[in-house]
Amino acid sequence: MSTPDDGAGSAALARADRPVIAFFDVDNTLMRGASVYHLGRVAWQRGHLGWRDLARFAWQQARFTSVGENYRHQLAVRDRALELVAGHSVLELEAIAVETYDKHLHSLLHPSVVARAHEHLAQGHEVWLITATPEACARVIAERLGLTGAIGTQIESVDGVFTGALLGPVMHAGHKADAAGRIAGEKGVRLSDCWAYSDSRNDIPLLELVGHQQVVNPDAALARYAAARGWPVMRDRP
Repeated sequence: MSTPDDGAGSAALARADRPVIAFFDVDNTLMRGASVYHLGRVAWQRGHLGWRDLARFAWQQARFTSVGENYRHQLAVRDRALELVAGHSVLELEAIAVETYDKHLHSLLHPSVVARAHEHLAQGHEVWLITATPEACARVIAERLGLTGAIGTQIESVDGVFTGALLGPVMHAGHKADAAGRIAGEKGVRLSDCWAYSDSRNDIPLLELVGHQQVVNPDAALARYAAARGWPVMRDRP
């Protein structure tokens, strides 16, 4: 595993005299690969998906790991997530999310990125995951890691059963920035005091929203963008 190369990095963290939030992307930032693929694996093992569905998840995972995310990938993630949960109960998805974390996701976490999240907590900051993955899965990751909370893609449910429709937008690109701004506003936090961590060019709106940007294992476009602006970079690869 490589060590972080993050310029000012963790040395810049200081105990907060006022509320501060650090926002962490999940896929290819906090962990390697796409979390929704592993949800699909567990759902298949439980009999909720067929072989063709699993093969599509596998292809998406391989592509995401090798070239990073793009808008078409996000649409595929949305469609697969909706297909995964439609007709199933909220409790079923929560159980799948717990099993997914315990069987797969915990071993894919980037240790130095998790350590940075815990540094924020130690300094009195709130730490929120913000991700396109279904919010039930994001909440499990946050709970397991002892983080403050999670903001993910929300799926409509009626009487405890998912309809297969989205409740609001996929938590992606500018929608992440909008959600982060709302959380900060509700908590009376100045965005100039906040942090954001991401690997993807799609999260540039979120990174530019806050006062402290931290690029993690960036895709090529974000690496160029960060270099032009002097943003620090962390690299943590298995």
